[in-house]
Amino acid sequence: MKNLLGGKGANLAEMSNLGLPVPPGFTITTEVCAYYYANGRRYPDGLVDAVNDALAEIGRQVGRTFADPKNPLLVSVRSGARASMPGMMDTVLNLGLADDTVKGLAALSGDARFAYDSYRRFIQMYSDVVLGVEHHVFEEILEAYKEQKDYFLDTEMKAEDWRAVIDQYKAAVEKALGKPFPQDPHEQLWGAIGAVFGSWRNERAETYRRLHNIPESWGTAVNVQAMVFGNMGETSATGVAFTRDPSTGEKAYYGEFLVNAQGEDVVAGIRTPQALTRRARLRAGEEAPSMEEAMPEAYAELAAIFDKLEKHYRDMQDIEFTVQEGKLWMLQTRTGKRTAKAALRIAVDLAKEGLISEEEAVMRVDPRSLDQLLHPSLDPDAPRDLLVKGLPASPGAASGEVVFSADEAERLAQEGRKVVLFRVETSPEDIHGMHAAVGVVTARGGMTSHAAVVARGMGRPCVCGAGDLRIDEKAGTFAVNGRIVKKGETVTIDGAAGAVYAGAVATVQPELSGDFAELMQWADRARRMKVRANAETPQDAETARGFGAEGIGLCRTEHMFFDADRIVAVREMILAEDRPGREAALAKLLPMQRADFEALFKVMRGLPVTIRLLDPPLHEFLPHSDAEIDEVAKASGMDAAKLKTRAQKLKEFNPMLGHRGCRLGISYPEIYEMQVRAILEAAVNVAKATGERATPEIMIPLVAMREELAVLKKRIETVAEAVFAEAGTRLDYLVGTMIELPRAALAADAIAEEAAFFSFGTNDLTQTTFGLSRDDSASFLPEYLRQNILARDPFVTLDREGVGALIEIAAEKGRKARPDIKLGICGEHGGDPDSIAFVEGVGLDYVSCSPYRTPIARLAAAQASLSKSAR
Repeated sequence: MKNLLGGKGANLAEMSNLGLPVPPGFTITTEVCAYYYANGRRYPDGLVDAVNDALAEIGRQVGRTFADPKNPLLVSVRSGARASMPGMMDTVLNLGLADDTVKGLAALSGDARFAYDSYRRFIQMYSDVVLGVEHHVFEEILEAYKEQKDYFLDTEMKAEDWRAVIDQYKAAVEKALGKPFPQDPHEQLWGAIGAVFGSWRNERAETYRRLHNIPESWGTAVNVQAMVFGNMGETSATGVAFTRDPSTGEKAYYGEFLVNAQGEDVVAGIRTPQALTRRARLRAGEEAPSMEEAMPEAYAELAAIFDKLEKHYRDMQDIEFTVQEGKLWMLQTRTGKRTAKAALRIAVDLAKEGLISEEEAVMRVDPRSLDQLLHPSLDPDAPRDLLVKGLPASPGAASGEVVFSADEAERLAQEGRKVVLFRVETSPEDIHGMHAAVGVVTARGGMTSHAAVVARGMGRPCVCGAGDLRIDEKAGTFAVNGRIVKKGETVTIDGAAGAVYAGAVATVQPELSGDFAELMQWADRARRMKVRANAETPQDAETARGFGAEGIGLCRTEHMFFDADRIVAVREMILAEDRPGREAALAKLLPMQRADFEALFKVMRGLPVTIRLLDPPLHEFLPHSDAEIDEVAKASGMDAAKLKTRAQKLKEFNPMLGHRGCRLGISYPEIYEMQVRAILEAAVNVAKATGERATPEIMIPLVAMREELAVLKKRIETVAEAVFAEAGTRLDYLVGTMIELPRAALAADAIAEEAAFFSFGTNDLTQTTFGLSRDDSASFLPEYLRQNILARDPFVTLDREGVGALIEIAAEKGRKARPDIKLGICGEHGGDPDSIAFVEGVGLDYVSCSPYRTPIARLAAAQASLSKSAR
């Protein structure tokens, strides 16, 4: 009943049903939270009476009465969201203590020190959480008092010391608020309940929800529970434990405890906790006894409960407990957070132990978490000096010298130096520099900007949209928050965290263990969709195959044109004034392109390779400087002034919606003819050399109308016949198109008459459906997300209502016109688990993503398939 009771309340109820020792309590449901926010922070009628009745029942069970000075019932008030949000929301312990009830607690317990220690804790916590008096005010009072008395630990404080500190605490509250600390336990209770509901919308909770896609509408429950005390002397303790190691997944109890303490002492780091088990103590080389040694009876009961809970929930549990004068009490259990490495091991081990099936094991691992395993990461113990934060655009970690130009990145890399490329934003022209660099940082651009997309494809760590960066390329420096960093200085980039650090920070290499391979085998058995990779180079293709890709779903041929030995010929071709001039330049490019495709076909060994013909606007290839224009003039024998004029003529106001894609193929057919010849000659050559048939799929980009595709397809077929005639052999190939314009989706039935396959280019389809530029929208999209205008960034997770609806229409119409049409997706969404779940529902045949996201897509496709069959 997590939706109603929240995770904590549901699990407390479940533990009670299992007969475990749980202090009595009650839950105010998530429905009350929804009502509270919908009605101007008011509570529903009848809630006060219901709470009073429930409090009376707790009192009856423990033999205490709330607000009774002589026999006081004390309670904890805790949050409990439907999804676990560790540390994000507020808790109040020891509630019900006041100047009169603390005397009753002292008399009942026979321990005045314990009673006044609990009261000072309550004042400190309640003032911080409910009254808004900051924590440090009380810490400073306590530290000053301990210094004055020459105490080192809180446990050295006696009852009279705590009384003196409490007087100072109350004076500080009155000074801050202009009124005394509340003495009525009922007033305290409703203050705490309001604070827990209020904390649902505090800044850290909102940030956590945004990062973990938890809807605000879910709300939180409030759990009110009888207090049990770990601070009643040497036979009392409190602790936090996991039933398995959350870092490695090892089947070993993992946790810490503190004698004579309350829960917040363990997590606050005020005192050094002790190990739970003797084994853990010896491994860490600690002197202080473990719980297993210091409290053997309570530990034995706890260990039995660990096993019972793990068998019941069939997953690793994160547990909070208290020992009060030798008696064990369970305060919480929840499914434990874990690293990706631990998640894999635990899922595989639980399946082998027979607690879950292989299919359930596949469902247990978050595909996104695999990013942690596939790239180097920063050593968690290494010191670091943060320079700037941006968006975590591509995971991985690397250190290198700061450079500001792609050419310099390439030159230094050829000298064997490691460089991090800093740009205001990247363009396709920077591709060689990005490839040469160990990491990329941009001041502008979002998670699917050019830099992010290309870096993920190459497996390079990348931080985008670091808005505080001020790059001065001329001076060879960047400034951030008053610090100046010069070209050549070393920095470290952490793409998974979106952070850039000064100096070199140590990294650790990924280990793709046997658990990873085993789980991926189970995933492959479960999935329906194929998984391909977006790749242009043999290295990318090899990486993709190593990660289990079943073909190339997108080879962007323009990326092959930016190498230093080709760009001049490309520019010569673009700036030529007539067809013969263009053909002369294309003749230089043909052998280069053919060699590119041969290398890809060899790596993919008969698997399908989808090659997109030239797509970007021509201005991206144009020379910008006089030196570059002179270089083209020299190579082509044309006049430099004429070239400059021609370059000016080719400039467009809105090139993303301009002369690009299939429009280039129609205006300059010789470009596509050269590329098709290179593809088919390469396929024929590889088939002859290896005996394995290459399988090319030729994709025409930016088609809006059937007629565009029909014209270009005819030309492709003419070139193909010529190549086959010259080679004296034939091979199968497919001609299809990229669906990336709304009109193409709506006219898919007509387009399918000419296309053997559709590949949805969801990056551009999202841009053209929303009318957004993915490179510029990073300046305002965060505000849309903050205000809940958009639930998710549409460039990261597919917009189902708009873009998704177009995909569904296109798939349905395409299949109607051509039942055997092959349907895939090759935009960045092809590596996003939520988007993969959507396209599984549409019934696409494959997804294609960057090489390093291939395992993520394989696992996500398996989960989507399993979820669909379970419905």
